Amino acid sequence: MDAISNGDVASASWNAWHTIPWASTFRNVRRLQTRIAKAAENDDWRSVRRLQRLLVRSTTAKAVAVRRVTENQGRKTPGVDGITWSTPTEKWQAISSLDSRGYRPKPLRRIHIPKAHGGKRPLGIPTMKDRTMQALYWLALDPVAESKGDRNSYGFRSGRSTADAIAQCHNALSRKHSPEWVLEGDIKGCFDNISHDWLVRNVPMDRQVLSRWLKAGYVEGRRLFPTVAGTPQGGIISPTLANLVLDGVERLLQDNLPRRAKVNFIRYADDFVVTAASKDALETRVKPLLVEFLAERGLSLSVTKTKVTRAVDGFDFLGWHVRRHRQFLRMVPSKSNAKAFYAKVSSRLHELRGASQDDVIFALNPIIRGWGNYHRVVHASHEFARLDYLITRALWRWAIRRHPMKGKRWIKRRYFRCEGPRDWLFQTDEYSLVRLSRIHVGRYVKVRSDANPYDPKDEPYFDERLMRRMRETLQGRRKLYWLWNQQDGECPVCAGKITKTTGWHIHHKVWRVHGGTDQLSNLQVLHPTCHAQLHARATAG
Repeated sequence: MDAISNGDVASASWNAWHTIPWASTFRNVRRLQTRIAKAAENDDWRSVRRLQRLLVRSTTAKAVAVRRVTENQGRKTPGVDGITWSTPTEKWQAISSLDSRGYRPKPLRRIHIPKAHGGKRPLGIPTMKDRTMQALYWLALDPVAESKGDRNSYGFRSGRSTADAIAQCHNALSRKHSPEWVLEGDIKGCFDNISHDWLVRNVPMDRQVLSRWLKAGYVEGRRLFPTVAGTPQGGIISPTLANLVLDGVERLLQDNLPRRAKVNFIRYADDFVVTAASKDALETRVKPLLVEFLAERGLSLSVTKTKVTRAVDGFDFLGWHVRRHRQFLRMVPSKSNAKAFYAKVSSRLHELRGASQDDVIFALNPIIRGWGNYHRVVHASHEFARLDYLITRALWRWAIRRHPMKGKRWIKRRYFRCEGPRDWLFQTDEYSLVRLSRIHVGRYVKVRSDANPYDPKDEPYFDERLMRRMRETLQGRRKLYWLWNQQDGECPVCAGKITKTTGWHIHHKVWRVHGGTDQLSNLQVLHPTCHAQLHARATAG
């Protein structure tokens, strides 16, 4: 009997959301995903389809899909029907509502969010049920995408990030005999222009369900608009669909150009770079291959953003500027990215011109820490020091504006402290502002290009990388880090990994209302859902 079949037999004993045994549920789904990935690697597409059908029809996978949708950041944002699943009863009822027979997705609710470089990006918000159906089919589709994807594609993939993409740039361009020319590629309106016909013909999933998602349309200003191309930005499955559309470029270039051409392909979502030994190879051989590949999928290269440059002249990629200096490859935050960050800090300070110092620290710390952590994988020390100086100047102006009748010495004593050789530290008795120059800048260890998160032999490798990232995330939070480390990074309830994405709660084994203390021996780190489940079971008992 299949793993999911066993899981469905066990699911017959479930009678409420908080009775679901998450450890065995995740284990059953993961086991079948591993089998799908293995079948895809062997090009056994008949087995892939059979196993995918088994997965999307299982109660265990439906429960996992509901949990994912009701835990992510957009869980409180409704679609066109205005419904959110916020209670255990609603989540429990949602599991039985997930059936592809007679399923008709509702139109998306369209909103517009600002882009990093100006303008606005359309974002489609599906209903909770449509989001969960996408999450369910994603569970069956992602193992295929991971098994057949380009080795150096790093966007929207488990265990991969922009840091891996820039590390691969370093690998490709930092050596003595590295290629001299780079094609900066950008796909024009990638998500909005993907051919629906190509998706339905080539994506290995239920074609009827996929076609209905693509043709659902969107609502804006109380008007319904049809969708004739593209995948909606905001759907759970959309990034995976986009990856499936673009996967194959790396193999195409390797098959059509000789090794002496020194072609390397590095992609993150729809942004990519291609290296080559000569400008002619990029212009006359690589670019035509890309144009033909994209045209088949309804896409085209952006004329203004796609250009060929020399490595010694430098290029921008994912918010970084990469440039070769003799035999040294310099990678730093790009000027536009640093400018946008400082503008964001200045704008937030202007909004907080009447706030207390503690409120300013609480508001700015996540912005500064997030930007610093993103850029610490490159040579950012000089830029960090420069921006620390600019932020301190902005804080000085903020302080002077608050006390126009006070002297500068008084203002400095009121808001800025001195610790050893360091002066002008913006802090109070309890809290201090993060300084970029205190963020450790170090060499990043890139993920192995051939590693597959659904391959059992690679699981220890990804676990080790996850442990390393979480140690960095929990730096400075000694109690939380100690608990997390004692549990080997796992939730005691569901045995799943506790990550920055999943979030966490600190649980008292003996509740404080029953005399429990805050000692480490009485504490556990749990997933938010598992924490709620424990309390619900204890209350019911």
